[in-house]
Amino acid sequence: MKFKNYFFIFIYFVFYPAVVFAEQAAVQVGSATSWGYLSAAIAVGASTLGAGLAVAVVGSAAMGAMSEKPELAGRALIFLGLAEGIAIYGLIVAVMILGKL
Repeated sequence: MKFKNYFFIFIYFVFYPAVVFAEQAAVQVGSATSWGYLSAAIAVGASTLGAGLAVAVVGSAAMGAMSEKPELAGRALIFLGLAEGIAIYGLIVAVMILGKL
């Protein structure tokens, strides 16, 4: 139960600055620009959270596998790199969104 509360607090602190920044941009520039900033922030935030969860699961499984067979270290690093790629994809999408503004 405690994990759920901490998770919502973490989500609040990740996305709240993006919403505030988008609201300030809406006042200054216009509605379409603020939605662009907000969508870029959500793309980066969600992909980073997904990558963090993927690395946690894959990393713990890789450490367990390497404790039994140390020769699996190379394969484990490949899977960890694939999990980290999720965050990079979100960053690329955000750059593409911001490029359209």
